Amino acid sequence: MASCKSTNGDTWEIYSSDGWRWRRTAANGKIVGSSTQGYSNRQDCIDNARRNGMTCNPA
Repeated sequence: MASCKSTNGDTWEIYSSDGWRWRRTAANGKIVGSSTQGYSNRQDCIDNARRNGMTCNPA
């Protein structure tokens, strides 16, 4: 699993579970967004997260 923190305090996670998926967690700990599908390619998952507002780079 890789993660990064946006300037607004949200944490973005990229993880593998039935394909590559992303999850966005607000500073208060609530999940406020996630991928609706699993991606076979990790970079496709990251690209989708960027289209949904991710501005940081997951390590």
